[in-house]
Amino acid sequence: MHKDDIALLDIVDLPAALGLLTRLPVALNTERATARGAAAVWTYPLVGALMGVILASAAALMNAIGLPHGIIAALVLALSVILTGAMHEDGLADSADGLWGGWEPARRLEIMKDSHIGVYGVCAIALTLLLRWMALTLIVSLGAYWTALIVVGALSRTGMVGLMAILPHARSSGLSHAVGRPPERAVWLALAIAAVIALLCGFLWLIPVALIAALSCAAIARMKIGGQTGDILGATQQITEIAMLLALTVLLP
Repeated sequence: MHKDDIALLDIVDLPAALGLLTRLPVALNTERATARGAAAVWTYPLVGALMGVILASAAALMNAIGLPHGIIAALVLALSVILTGAMHEDGLADSADGLWGGWEPARRLEIMKDSHIGVYGVCAIALTLLLRWMALTLIVSLGAYWTALIVVGALSRTGMVGLMAILPHARSSGLSHAVGRPPERAVWLALAIAAVIALLCGFLWLIPVALIAALSCAAIARMKIGGQTGDILGATQQITEIAMLLALTVLLP
């Protein structure tokens, strides 16, 4: 079946995306979800928004019982890592090791596939966790965590969809290759959903921030390895999230 013949919407898409991007327990028709593949990417911003709702709810509860803002931010980060199985952080670490630890594309891809973490990966995780914690501490102190976490969750996952659409696969195996290239209609729907979420949250101005961050990741990946992998997509989610969190620390009232 040609990808253009695949239905745009399917009830299995959201649980399929939740099963792929999170560790939330979902009932899933595996055969049907596998057949859908990348056609389910239109739900990625919805998954990100749901993650934002969960994290914001936890922040609100901790704030209500009087925990200090820094501790709330740290626990929100820990919950995010647990709920996603640290898959995006793993992608960031592997991308940092591979893209800057190898001298040519084949070697970079080889390093990225290695399960061991190197100095670049350790530094990337440490620095990004520090930046996210500091930004979240300020956001929590301002009471802006509901809208901020929802829109950041949605737009950062949409960045992954963009890279899946504009970059070829850098290798002929792996998670990203198994999911496939998304149909154009699904990509546009994902972008529209993300824009609506940003509008409803009052943060339309975060869209160009997310766009610049995601395109920067795409340019580096194309230059270094000629395309994208699952690790690159995870790194893109992290870099896009951090860019938006930093923007919020500057521009929130």
